[in-house]
Amino acid sequence: MCGAGRGPDGLHVPGSPGPGPGPRRAGEGGRMLRAGCRAALPRWPPASAPLSGAGGVGEGGEAKRTPLDALHRSRGGRMVAFAGWSLPLHYGQGHLQSHLHTRRHCSLFDVSHMLQTRVYGRDRVRFMESLVVGDIGELKPGQGTLTLVTNERGGIVDDLIVTNTSEDHLYVVSNAGCAEKDLAVMRDRVAELQAAGSDVHLEVSDNALLALQGPSMARVLQAGLSDDLSKLFFMNSITTTVFGVPGCRVTRCGYTGEDGVEISVPAGRAVELAERLLGVPEVWPAGLAARDSLRLEAGLCLYGNDIDETTTPAEAGLLWTLGKRRRAAMDFPGAAVIMAQVKEKPKRRRVGLTSVGPPIRPHTAILGPEGTSVGTVTSGCPSPSLGKNIAMAYVEAAHSRAGTALTVEVRKKQHPAVITKMPFVPTQYYMAK
Repeated sequence: MCGAGRGPDGLHVPGSPGPGPGPRRAGEGGRMLRAGCRAALPRWPPASAPLSGAGGVGEGGEAKRTPLDALHRSRGGRMVAFAGWSLPLHYGQGHLQSHLHTRRHCSLFDVSHMLQTRVYGRDRVRFMESLVVGDIGELKPGQGTLTLVTNERGGIVDDLIVTNTSEDHLYVVSNAGCAEKDLAVMRDRVAELQAAGSDVHLEVSDNALLALQGPSMARVLQAGLSDDLSKLFFMNSITTTVFGVPGCRVTRCGYTGEDGVEISVPAGRAVELAERLLGVPEVWPAGLAARDSLRLEAGLCLYGNDIDETTTPAEAGLLWTLGKRRRAAMDFPGAAVIMAQVKEKPKRRRVGLTSVGPPIRPHTAILGPEGTSVGTVTSGCPSPSLGKNIAMAYVEAAHSRAGTALTVEVRKKQHPAVITKMPFVPTQYYMAK
């Protein structure tokens, strides 16, 4: 998700916006770019393949289906297995056009595979802060934040979004691939706190989750809301009726870098809401392929690729997720390791990378001036918006400065690459003035 880092899906990367996006079209090299995008896509297994890992596997190892499954298939979605769920990779218009359409207009993503939980009780903040690095206690009603679950070694167990709702509970969205792991951690901690007399309990939501993303999102959604979207800022949330469907939680966030919302909707009415949104001509359905290339352009991490239990917030460039009060108290898992890296600086850093030549994939070796390995690519694809290769990687700190010239080794051939500030395409989050 790391929506800076979302998974979850919906994250803010602070700092300068980075280089401009250039032309938002494939241009004369469109045919080559489409081929490059296809080549750089993850090797998704077929939907019928046996599944491994956490999240959503039904009886007999079959992939779970979201409430929108039939809708995806009726609209020509190419279904693949992902984190234990059957989800659309792309639709008839293809990955490249879907990506560009989201940047120019608006797309609807089914992210119902994400784990949604609610935390109740007067000790809910204490519970959440025993697991994550963020200052949950400072969140105002309706405000959310990206935060990290860490282990005692300082590694990132998951990235998730925690919202302090106006309805006396915390709303938490976690990565599907970490669902079983996260639930086990949360349930164990709830049991531990309850045994000590704390007032906290956890509920798993069966709501569907829809992400409406793109520059025309606000105009499309406002037509179905009585609430004024101009007053709902990035990482803020309301419960409201959306196009006649009551009980929807609308959070202004997303995993594309564009202005967007995620709508938690009762499962029984998810298709109704999705069809209403897709009835607007400029709203296209979009799948996993576009979601991955959009988040990479926005500099957002994918859990399992760019962050995991072997990477720390300092190495990943996510120290901004540590609350000031939490830093001082050092009361989160792995605090000693993480704060030591804050002081001494990590030996490796997550960086952006641009290159020429063939697309660069995860595990591609990065070589320094003397031809020795200085890092490894964790995510990479040709950028549909920029028309060149982009990637995320970890490199030795001495080679992490923007503008540093390196090489990448693809198919035993070396190609020039440059450390580049992220996001690659400026983000368009709707921030408070």
